[in-house]
Amino acid sequence: MEDLENDIVEVLKSIYDPEIPVDIFELGLIYEVKIDRDCNVEIEMTLTSPNCPVAESMPKEVEDKVAAMENVSSAKVNIVFDPPWDKEMMSEEAKLELGFL
Repeated sequence: MEDLENDIVEVLKSIYDPEIPVDIFELGLIYEVKIDRDCNVEIEMTLTSPNCPVAESMPKEVEDKVAAMENVSSAKVNIVFDPPWDKEMMSEEAKLELGFL
């Protein structure tokens, strides 16, 4: 399961917010990745704002890319806004890339 979770994280790192040149994982938009014993994946994620222009397309992209992975039975994305995203949720790498450090 740990290998599958690592592979999922790598897929998530290939998805970028179109307005910010950093992947969604490093941006801190992924809150949780849950994998059950049947390899069904549930991802809790947020958006940079509730009015984000990719509010419909990005979660679908995440769902589709994870569901297409070998060893994944299904994928579901739940969008949450609690806690609300802020720049402190970004990784050090993302902060450096965007000039916050």
